[in-house]
Amino acid sequence: MKEIAGINKTVSDLLRAKKYTIHYYQREYRWGKKQIEELIDDLVDEFNEYYDERHERKDGENYGHYYLGSVVITDDAEHAIIDGQQRLTSLTLLLIYLNNLQKERPEDERVFINDLIFSEKRGLKSFNIHVDEREPCLNAIYKGEAFDSTKQPESVQTIYSRYEDIKEIFPEDLKERALPFFIDWIIDKVDLVEIKAKTEQDAHKIFVSMNDRGLSLTPTEMLKGYLLSEIKNDSERNRANDLWKQQIFSLKNLDPDSKEEDADFIKTWLRSQYAQTIRETKKGAVKEDFDLIGTEFHKWTRENAKTIGLKRSSDYEEFVLKEFKRWLQN
Repeated sequence: MKEIAGINKTVSDLLRAKKYTIHYYQREYRWGKKQIEELIDDLVDEFNEYYDERHERKDGENYGHYYLGSVVITDDAEHAIIDGQQRLTSLTLLLIYLNNLQKERPEDERVFINDLIFSEKRGLKSFNIHVDEREPCLNAIYKGEAFDSTKQPESVQTIYSRYEDIKEIFPEDLKERALPFFIDWIIDKVDLVEIKAKTEQDAHKIFVSMNDRGLSLTPTEMLKGYLLSEIKNDSERNRANDLWKQQIFSLKNLDPDSKEEDADFIKTWLRSQYAQTIRETKKGAVKEDFDLIGTEFHKWTRENAKTIGLKRSSDYEEFVLKEFKRWLQN
């Protein structure tokens, strides 16, 4: 892997007139109301440490900074977000809300932040964090229009719900005189560390390394990332990604209160088809296939790929598009 460097960036540096994508092996946008509430509370509390009603806008230059974490991005034409899409998507929703709040204000009291949210070319708007399935929802909330999210993909449903939460949570006392001060502070004083991966392969290594160490992803999401990263054909990879997302979402909806429906299915599938050994019932016996699949099936699949017939890109395509699909339908 090539050397990786982190650079401190403000929200403005990171988002203004930039375009990012989210790779196929990434998780869905899953922040809940609790995470959005914590984000807004932290930002508001920090801002209030510096703001004074006697201040003029120029005084905001002396306000302190707030560190929001790191993001990992590929250093290529795609600028794919490898880690940090939960924060960046949430920031985008907050910026849309702040922009909507100031639409009716006099022009000299507004902060221009449109280019932190979207770019426009030949009359076509696309959001700076660009995922095709999310565009209609983001466009509706940007325009303040109603949007029916009930039959939308998981990320779209969550995005719409979190925007509604922001509308409910955002404090009233920041909606008047303090609003432009707060927006100035968000875009110029809230910092993130941008880490760039030089190649797609390095990006995937960073992704797996960070999440294998118990950070954000579930074993199901890690397995998806591994399988799809081995499919070379873009259209087939996208088709496999769409199938996986649809089927996992369906599994979770079988029991909305359970967090293990998807993992339980995958364990049962892999054990029934590929487990050749099981731990002996004696003291000191080591874990075998059956046991390892039950605790870390994403790692087991990677380590046993050749044994279970995963050698070429076409094998991975068939594994997801045929085997995975077939067992879900049984």
